[in-house]
Amino acid sequence: MIPYNSPNAPDAGVPQTPRFNAPSADTTLSEALIMLRKRKLIIIACVLLSAGYGFYKAFTQIRVYEAFGEIEVRSGSSDEFRLTPGAFFGEDPQRKMLTEEAILTSDSLLATVARDLNLANNPQFLGGKAPAKHMSMDDSFVRQSIVGALGAGLRVSQVPKTNLMRISYVGLDPKLSADIVNRVIEDYIHNSYESRFKSSQKVSQWLSSQLDELKQQVETSQQKMLDLQKQLGVLGFDSTHNQIATSLDDLAKAAGAAKLNRIIAESRYRLLSNMDPNTIEGSLDTVPGGQGLTALATLRGNLSTARALYAQNATTKGPNLPEMKALKAQIDEMTRETAEEENRLLTQAKGAYDLANANETQTNAALEQQKTDAYKLRDALVDYTIRQREFEANRTLYEGLQQKLRTAGIESGLEATEIDVIDPAEVPLEPLLKSNSNIVMTYAMIGLVGGLGLAFLLETLDTGLRSIAEIESITELPSLAIVPRAKRATPEQLASMSTVERNINVLTQPKSQFTEAFRSLRTALLLSSTNGKEPKYLLCTSATPSEGKTTVASNLAVILAQRGTKVLLIDADLRRPNVHHRFGLNGKLGLSTVLSGQTTLEESVQAVAEVPGLDILASGPVPPFPTEMLSSQTMVDLLKHAGEHYTYVLLDSPPILSVTDGVLLSRQVDAVILVVRHGKSSKHIVRRGRDLLVRSGAPMAGIVLNAVDLNAPEYYGYYGYSGYSYSSLDPAGWDAKSGSSGSGKSRKSSGKKVDL
Repeated sequence: MIPYNSPNAPDAGVPQTPRFNAPSADTTLSEALIMLRKRKLIIIACVLLSAGYGFYKAFTQIRVYEAFGEIEVRSGSSDEFRLTPGAFFGEDPQRKMLTEEAILTSDSLLATVARDLNLANNPQFLGGKAPAKHMSMDDSFVRQSIVGALGAGLRVSQVPKTNLMRISYVGLDPKLSADIVNRVIEDYIHNSYESRFKSSQKVSQWLSSQLDELKQQVETSQQKMLDLQKQLGVLGFDSTHNQIATSLDDLAKAAGAAKLNRIIAESRYRLLSNMDPNTIEGSLDTVPGGQGLTALATLRGNLSTARALYAQNATTKGPNLPEMKALKAQIDEMTRETAEEENRLLTQAKGAYDLANANETQTNAALEQQKTDAYKLRDALVDYTIRQREFEANRTLYEGLQQKLRTAGIESGLEATEIDVIDPAEVPLEPLLKSNSNIVMTYAMIGLVGGLGLAFLLETLDTGLRSIAEIESITELPSLAIVPRAKRATPEQLASMSTVERNINVLTQPKSQFTEAFRSLRTALLLSSTNGKEPKYLLCTSATPSEGKTTVASNLAVILAQRGTKVLLIDADLRRPNVHHRFGLNGKLGLSTVLSGQTTLEESVQAVAEVPGLDILASGPVPPFPTEMLSSQTMVDLLKHAGEHYTYVLLDSPPILSVTDGVLLSRQVDAVILVVRHGKSSKHIVRRGRDLLVRSGAPMAGIVLNAVDLNAPEYYGYYGYSGYSYSSLDPAGWDAKSGSSGSGKSRKSSGKKVDL
């Protein structure tokens, strides 16, 4: 047979990853209860310690005395006499009561009380110890410490739905407590009236200063307004305004007329200057203002008549005739007069145009000047209105503040807070003690909460693997078996036992849960193969030493041999061998001598008389190079030879995190069992060991949780037969060799729990 994962195996070198899906370890209420049951001693210890401290505090509590008094605080006794209700000093009553409560506990008031009662040098206030020297409240350190101590014992509260305030003080001396309360009330009343008086004085002084400034402003604005009235002539302002308006209308009309005249004169002048002189008399009617041009028309008519007569006589008479010469001279004179008349008319038209243009210019200038005067008057009127309003506003504010000052002077007495002492503080007769039961219960509850918190903290910090679900979640490997702690034999029983019986518990406790756990392990291993064949080569290893791998290997070998099969247990721990001690055998011959060629397998194996079918191959002498020997071809041949003569070959290897021997051997077997000790192995160590085996390609069968306390909360009732045991009526029916009862059945016990 070729060992699994041997160099000649078909899948050699291929890592075998686990195919087990670990259940999720969700935190549930049941797990929390299990944790609390497991940590119950810590919780009980915390509760007992806290309760004991509560008893101590209850019976040693300081005897203190509480004195209290009541006062009534009102906002004023004469609200019905107010001139303006709520003016200036009105406020919310509830807000006012909260303000007065804060004043009662203020540092300044407490410092006054401490100074009046000389508390800095009072032994009763200082706890019965007089100061070594006289203490002064002027010292800031002394003041802060005394005020702090006084404020710690003083309580001020408002009686619901009333104007009453309850003032109490808790101290060591009953009389001093009453004196402090009464002094607080007296100083509070005095401070209230004094503060109101100072406040009224400040308000009056401020109002007086404001009134002086306003008075000066009123006088200044009034003087400016009067000066402006003089400038404007306010008495005749309406008539002046009407005159300016009339002048503006007249000037506007005159400007329009002047413009029209200028247009007419300009048109006449332009027409006459551009017209043919011969046609000027025919167009007199079309010229604006041309109705006065009759003289030119007469001259032109006479000239035409004379020229016609001259032309008529020129044909019959010669030009030299005196009559003709006289007519010629008349025509020339008339021509000259006509030209002069034309020039005169043109000059007259130009003069009329120039006059009309000058008239228009002057009229427009007068209109613009009148407009400017009107604008200035309007601006002056606006300035006057502003000055008048400023004067009226200053005067109104001045008169209003003056009225308020008079009102404040009248209402200052009505507004003062009234404080009436309802109940002065009396000397308390009995001390104020807390209930002993309440103190004890309070500390016990504190201890319970602290214990619960400590339990959860320890559970969080605990890296040990305790539950199957947690281990399976960490390793992602199935759990093959849970091996409980074996029952310890009595000294008398140990004296009558052999070495094998003292070390191998499955032989002396065949009906115990310890033995049943190994039977379950045997069944799980035989069914762990995926190819339908039982594994022949088995390896027991652990991550660290002292986890019980040798115990598991030894007891498992015995259980396998009890089936009537031949089993070989090989102690492969060549560094710290222990198997031969468990069975009381000789360790001089063993695995090291076989691998070195000194002996053969048949010469080195040793039989166990108490377990027929079980042979032991001890480790032999410790070699100098154990790793090289275990990884040699000789080791492979040895396992092959052993497999030909034995049904099962079980190897006990060293811890895999200490040396690599176990990792090397894991590739030469069919199934690897990882032993984890309950409460000892930590999460990261087990995970590290599992990773080494998986990366090396080891055929991981699963894990075995060893040395489990079945009375632990997480395993309480884990075995279904925790209240079920073998019948004690026929003890002879047990066959120690076969490991089974004669009938093959179990019987119900009397209900007693099996002793582990």
